[in-house]
Amino acid sequence: MFASLKQQFIDNFIVDNRWRYLLDGLGVTLQITFFSLIIGLLLGFVVAVIRAMNQTTGKYKIADFICRIYLTVIRGTPVVVQLMIMYFVVLNSVDKRVAAIVAFGINSGAYVAEIIRGGILAIDKGQFEAGLSLGFSEFKAMWLILLPQALRNVLPALANEFIVLIKETSVAGYIAIQDLTKSGDLIRSRTYDAFMPLMAVALIYLLLVVCLSTLVSRLEKRLAAARR
Repeated sequence: MFASLKQQFIDNFIVDNRWRYLLDGLGVTLQITFFSLIIGLLLGFVVAVIRAMNQTTGKYKIADFICRIYLTVIRGTPVVVQLMIMYFVVLNSVDKRVAAIVAFGINSGAYVAEIIRGGILAIDKGQFEAGLSLGFSEFKAMWLILLPQALRNVLPALANEFIVLIKETSVAGYIAIQDLTKSGDLIRSRTYDAFMPLMAVALIYLLLVVCLSTLVSRLEKRLAAARR
């Protein structure tokens, strides 16, 4: 049995340097995840602030309505469908990685927005009113008083969203992007052996998630210690 597994390993990863497929695919996965996270954070911040401002002041109903439609559509449809719509319909003339980054970024933004909004609304409304009484504008009071506190409270949840985003990018192969998952499938198509390449892909994802989860746990402990 050991000899058979050894030969499978050689056939799947050593012959023709097929391990490079996984390395290149990992790089693509991390690239898509990183830039999607940036878009998601920026979009999430904007939507969260608009919705929180409307709930606090009641002055931004139209913007809040648009944001609620965005949240409903994005959270109510599968990410793989959004990805294919973005590439085949909306951005069919651009690079597939760009389309994937935009699609995953927009998807992540909807969840980031609700995380941040929850953090803002968890803060005593009196702090917002105190900022206004000191002469701050509504947006300045939100930006300088509420948002920093909300970010500290939701930082672990945002880090967990990053972990979720890494796993969600595994569907990028639907638009022929050679990410980590697609790379494992490419090896399988060369060797006709599904076990070894797919287990390798699963192990790499698992290691990424375990490492990031450990960092999140340490972050939570530091934040808890800072509050004491």
